[in-house]
Amino acid sequence: MDIINLPKEYQYVNNIRYSCQYHVIFCPKYRRKVLVNGVDECLLQLLHEKQDEFGYKLYSTEVMSDHVHLRIEIPPDQSVCSIIGKIKAYTSHVLREKFPELKSRLPTLWTRSYFVSSVGNVSLKEIETFVEEQKNH
Repeated sequence: MDIINLPKEYQYVNNIRYSCQYHVIFCPKYRRKVLVNGVDECLLQLLHEKQDEFGYKLYSTEVMSDHVHLRIEIPPDQSVCSIIGKIKAYTSHVLREKFPELKSRLPTLWTRSYFVSSVGNVSLKEIETFVEEQKNH
């Protein structure tokens, strides 16, 4: 798992002090196992590249063959929906250009849906354990 081990710290934006972390899961269209053979590594790179521009902070990522887990912090002046939409649009565009086989197998790379849960209800360790257990399924 690609984990950035940072101490719990509060962020600042527009005079707001916050810690808004989420566990997000999204999948390729038809849950196809296409996040392999370099697509996974490229996706990780793209996710990390856009943190500053899109305004989010990644704490951990896990790319499985048919889904992606993120532990992400999003400022309270941004919507989760907006940030995840930007991430999915950007990564779909770049990955489909770089890996043309994705165009022939899928009309779009990602499904419209995703799962999101705030991490305040469970410990970060519990989320990381859950993500690790997903590797065995």
